[in-house]
Amino acid sequence: MSNAIWTRTGPKRALVTGASGGIGEAFARILAEEGWDLFLVARREEELNRVAGVVHAEYGVQAQAFPLDLAQPQATDRLMQRLRARGFAPDVLINAAGFGLAGPATALPRERQLAMIDLNVRATTDLTLRLLPHMRAQKAGGVINLASTAAFMPGPGMAVYYATKAHVLSFTEALAAELQSDGLTISALCPGPVKTGFQATAGMRKTPLLRLLPMSSPGGVARDGWQGFKEGRAIIVPGLMNKLSIQATRLLPRAALRRINAFFTGLRTPSRPALPRKKAMEKKEAATGEPAEKA
Repeated sequence: MSNAIWTRTGPKRALVTGASGGIGEAFARILAEEGWDLFLVARREEELNRVAGVVHAEYGVQAQAFPLDLAQPQATDRLMQRLRARGFAPDVLINAAGFGLAGPATALPRERQLAMIDLNVRATTDLTLRLLPHMRAQKAGGVINLASTAAFMPGPGMAVYYATKAHVLSFTEALAAELQSDGLTISALCPGPVKTGFQATAGMRKTPLLRLLPMSSPGGVARDGWQGFKEGRAIIVPGLMNKLSIQATRLLPRAALRRINAFFTGLRTPSRPALPRKKAMEKKEAATGEPAEKA
């Protein structure tokens, strides 16, 4: 069933989380350009107000800002209360809020890792479930949940982050199947590395992942995501390299994926293969100019 949101007349409304920067801000700009009224949520109040002011000034749409840390207990309750008080019923929900942490799971602060689950998993799931009934009732609209190429593989060195994105992908795919006859679009957007403040927050500025892999722009990822949503796709993977990397996860053994990702997240460096004994002795003789002792 096609999504009636694209042919419906009258105002269209979207709720965007993580809208103070990065992919969330890029989505806010794209939707405002198309005339959508926006309800923007993020933790950083000053930056959030900046985004709301810019999109209102440039495109003349309503842009309400609600500073809120969605990782906090009862945060989604407060958000729903504010939406009801403002009479704002979103036709589209874009869950772009989230963060990651790099390092061994046993070395990272447990509280921060649980907060990551609260934001990436609980808040995303909770908001989706709270807002879907309105969308089903009007048989139009839908949800974009920000997953990642990380969702397709294990992530030693960012274990909890990769696991949260696996949840987002699986949850979103399942909803897309459940609601395919209701006229809704449910999409998981799965980018690779993106040039945002994510890397600094995660503590991964010097990891091989950022040195060796190309990084996308937030605007490009958001535009690909919005176009894929319009096309009704359940999984949206921007960029050829990201598509190829996901295909590789289906071909490589899980053990190999674990080793590769441990290298890219900086958890460990690849070890040199052991030299056969004869070659090792020859190498030592060449270096010292003296015969190597035999055992």
